[in-house]
Amino acid sequence: MVKEPRPGRVKTRLGADIGMTTAAWWFRHQTARLLREVQDPRWETCLAVSPDHEGLQSRIWPAHLPRLPQGRGDLGERMARLMRGAPPGPVCIIGGDIPGIRKHHIARAFRALGSRGAALGPAPDGGYWLIGLKRSAPPPAAFLQGVRWSTRYALNDTAQTLAPLPIALLDTLRDVDTAADLAVKPRLGFRG
Repeated sequence: MVKEPRPGRVKTRLGADIGMTTAAWWFRHQTARLLREVQDPRWETCLAVSPDHEGLQSRIWPAHLPRLPQGRGDLGERMARLMRGAPPGPVCIIGGDIPGIRKHHIARAFRALGSRGAALGPAPDGGYWLIGLKRSAPPPAAFLQGVRWSTRYALNDTAQTLAPLPIALLDTLRDVDTAADLAVKPRLGFRG
């Protein structure tokens, strides 16, 4: 999931610390690096873009990657819509602001979905960098409803909306929300 990297429209909490133009520049280059890193023939990489019309027409994103509009609503409504509208089979959603992500993190998420109904990649701030669903059945009715986004409760709230699906927890990776997050080296190792 990506937003057009326009000052004041993307990474606004980071922009409050380092300036909106610098934050948009960082996001644009971080997302380009991330896309180079996660593309792999084992899965299809698609961009869920926002705002819809501008993102679908944008020349910022690689032309060879398929694009889908995120649509309206809060983050949960947009992610739930993407999950429900995807072709059959496992789907993982990530954001563009995770400097430490590597192909092995994505591969591990898809492997986990072989035996679990859902996968979550925790972030140290209580949020998460990845959500995946096996999608052998429709998501639970309350999927991603009532999640307190951008808080330390986002991961736990999301896990509650996934009940009764068994959930695999993946590696903890840091996303970048503030200037303090930029100063922390990303964790690249595997957990258990």
